[in-house]
Amino acid sequence: MPIRVDAYMAGGIARGILVRAGSLREVLEQDRVLTLERVQWQPLGGRSGPSSGVSIPIDDVLVAVGDDDPGTPIHASWHRIRLELGAYLVEGEMPTFPGFDPGRALTRPSGDFVLLRDVRVGPRASVVSAALAGPHALVNRYAVESVACDLMLGFFFPGAEMIHADVAEAGAS
Repeated sequence: MPIRVDAYMAGGIARGILVRAGSLREVLEQDRVLTLERVQWQPLGGRSGPSSGVSIPIDDVLVAVGDDDPGTPIHASWHRIRLELGAYLVEGEMPTFPGFDPGRALTRPSGDFVLLRDVRVGPRASVVSAALAGPHALVNRYAVESVACDLMLGFFFPGAEMIHADVAEAGAS
């Protein structure tokens, strides 16, 4: 079954169909390139146009929104989160296991991408609220520049600035 993917990158958004079999997460975590067919390219601040196909280095993908089932964790506690990366503001909810304490957690995130649900993505510089991007997305955790959440997530997003939780609540409304 083909997977529709929106890949947000520094220069714009590539919307297309995933070429390879498997889930979007598998492709992002195992391959070094995201290959899409029937691509609609939308550069930032420019006009969109069609392209037959494109191969995107995984490191260039900031956010990937797919219409496949991401394998959402069962019994997860969900936390509102707001991320800034590249030209984008991303809002959504991040899962943790019940009782998760980031200061005592022995488990660390594996892979380059972090799952979010109820995701909204918009221009970072805009005063307009971000638009709904999809029921879930995978965010390149190494590209995140700032994080607003009720948890301290420094090891999830290394190098990102951590912002107090009430900022996340204000931005989510």
